[in-house]
Amino acid sequence: MVNVAVDAIKLRRSVRKYEEKEVTDGDLEQVLDAARYAASWANKQGWHIVVAKNAGTRAKVSEAIEGNPGARAVGQAPVLLAVCMDPEASGDMNGKPYYMTDAGILMDHLMLAAADLGLGTVFIGAFDEEKVRPILGVPGKFRIVGLTPLGHPAKMPGERPRNELGDIVHRETW
Repeated sequence: MVNVAVDAIKLRRSVRKYEEKEVTDGDLEQVLDAARYAASWANKQGWHIVVAKNAGTRAKVSEAIEGNPGARAVGQAPVLLAVCMDPEASGDMNGKPYYMTDAGILMDHLMLAAADLGLGTVFIGAFDEEKVRPILGVPGKFRIVGLTPLGHPAKMPGERPRNELGDIVHRETW
């Protein structure tokens, strides 16, 4: 029996080069639909996703995040997705703000759904949020937690080495 979820997890790569080929509306909707099923603290679902398909908008974001290895990919891929969170809507417990965790889970769902459809993504988290905010029109109360280009990979990176389970898993105690 083939486990689609595990296959998508193992296939997912950080793609930084894209073909000049559009992402179909159907594929984009599947990716967005999978993302909305992400778990969130107390099911708060404090997220919003900005979908930028306009080449000019993507080029401006690419310029704004210049210096990040994913900047070129943002301008090259036919779609840019920005995961935005309302920190107050996501909740905070014992000094732990859950909006970052919620955004990470949502981004993972989105990236795995894309991989399952043969599309590429790369998580971009290092950027000047205040430069990107006006380009995408994100209101001030929201944090732009992550960006990802979305498109057909021009080059699929090979498998990366992974730590062995015995090196990272501790049973019962450390």
